[in-house]
Amino acid sequence: MFKGLKPIVYGGREVWPVIEGGKGVAVSNHMSSGAWAAAGGIGTVSAVNADSYDADGNVIPQIYHGRTRQQRHEELIAYAIEGGVEQVKRAYEMAGGKGAININVLWEMGGAQAVLQGVLERTKGMVAGVTCGAGMPYKLSEIAAQHQVSYLPIVSSGRAFRALWKRAYHKAAEWLGAVVYEDPWLAGGHNGLSNAEDPTKPEDPYPRVKALRDTMREGGISDEVPIVMAGGVWYLRDWSDWIDNRELGAIAFQFGTRPLLTQESPIPQAWKEKLMTLEEGDILLHRFSPTGFYSSAIRNPFLRDLEARSERQIAFSMEEAGDHNHQLDVGIKGRNYWVTRNDLLRAREWVLQGYETALKTPDNTLVFVTDEDRAVIRKDQADCMGCLSHCGFSSWKDHDDYSTGRLADPRSFCIQKTLQDAVHGGDVDKNLLFAGHGAYRFKQDPFYSNGFVPTVKQLVDRILTGD
Repeated sequence: MFKGLKPIVYGGREVWPVIEGGKGVAVSNHMSSGAWAAAGGIGTVSAVNADSYDADGNVIPQIYHGRTRQQRHEELIAYAIEGGVEQVKRAYEMAGGKGAININVLWEMGGAQAVLQGVLERTKGMVAGVTCGAGMPYKLSEIAAQHQVSYLPIVSSGRAFRALWKRAYHKAAEWLGAVVYEDPWLAGGHNGLSNAEDPTKPEDPYPRVKALRDTMREGGISDEVPIVMAGGVWYLRDWSDWIDNRELGAIAFQFGTRPLLTQESPIPQAWKEKLMTLEEGDILLHRFSPTGFYSSAIRNPFLRDLEARSERQIAFSMEEAGDHNHQLDVGIKGRNYWVTRNDLLRAREWVLQGYETALKTPDNTLVFVTDEDRAVIRKDQADCMGCLSHCGFSSWKDHDDYSTGRLADPRSFCIQKTLQDAVHGGDVDKNLLFAGHGAYRFKQDPFYSNGFVPTVKQLVDRILTGD
C-alpha cells in the first residue's frame, strides 16, 4: 500500500480514495464501474446516453423516429434514462456491496435535469453520489438532496466553486460529498478553461487546489470533505506530497484515462490498441466541440480534418469596404461576398484542390469544404436530436424556442454521432476519441509492456501501490 494512503468514509462505508472518472456515451459503463467498486474504489457510471440492452443482452441502437428536433430530444431523454438505470443496476450488482457507485452527468447535455431525476428515482439505494461538470450546475445540490445522495461538482478553479456555493450549494451543505478539481490543461474530454487562462500555458495544480481548499474553508466546509484531483493523475507516487498535507486537507484521486485500457473497458479493441501507440503531444486541446468548451482528444485524422477545415477559412464583407475590395467568384452562387485579394487567391486555390463549396460561419467567415463533406455536415445538422443544452453545430437549444439564435457552425461536428460510433466499433481514425494528456504513458509504463491489458482489479491494486 502506498505510504500515507488511507481509506475514506463515503456512501456509508470505507472506500479507497481512488475514483474512476466518468466518460460519457457508453464508455464508463457497468462493466468498468462495477469492477472498480468491487476493487474497493468509487466506480462511476456515465448517465450520458448510456447503453440499454435487449432480452438477449445486445446493445439497443439509439435510433430516432421523431420528425422534429423536439420529438427526437424527448426520445433521447428516454434512451438516456433507460440506459442510465440499466447501467447503475448492473454496476451495483457487480460491486457486490463493496466500494461505491457514482453516476456522472454533463450539465450541458440536453435534458440534464430530466435525465438525472429519472435515473435517481429508479435507482434508490444504489447510487452513492453524482459527479457533474461542463457548465455551472447550480441545481445539482437541490436534486441530490431531494434523492438523498452526495453531489460532487467538477470545477477548475476556486472562483467557480465559490459562485456555486454562494448561490446554491450552501443550502444543501450536508450532501456535499467532495469537490472534484479537474485540471483544465491535462484532463480528457471537456475542460473548464476560462477566457482568462491561456490554453498553451498549463499552470501548476497545487496552488489552484490550495486556493480551492481556502475557498471551501471560507464557506465553513470541513477539511474531511475531499478535494478530488482529476486530470494528469497516473502514478500516486507523483502526488506523494499531496497526501496527508494539512494545506490541502483530504485528497482523493480520479483516474479517467487509465481505466480505458482494461479488460472490462467497453471501448473497441482498435481504440485500445491506439492508446498503446501514443506519443507525448498526440492529445490535442481544441475548441471544435459544439459545446463551445475546450476539450482534449487523440489528434487522429478526424481532428486533423477539423483543424484543416478551419484553416481553409476567410473573412468576408457583404459590401465593398477597405481592403475587402475583391468579389469572391468561387465556392458560392449568386451573392456578393467581398474579400481581400490574398483571400481570393487562397479561395481559388482551395477550389482547385477539390474544396468547391464555401459554408458560412457565425463569425462572418467562410470555410471551404468538399461537396461530400458539405452533404454530411448538412445531414448531421438536420438530424440533430438535441443532445446538448446548447449546440453550436446545429443551433439547437433544449428550452424556450429551441434555437440558439446563431447560425449553425460548419467548423464543428455532431458530437453524439461520433461518440456513439467510436464506442460501438466505428473507425478510430474517423471519430472523436477523448483522452487525457497523459495517455502517452501507456506506451512508457512497464505495467503495459508486451501489450498487457489488466483487469480493473489488477489496475486498482497497481494504483494503490503508488504505480
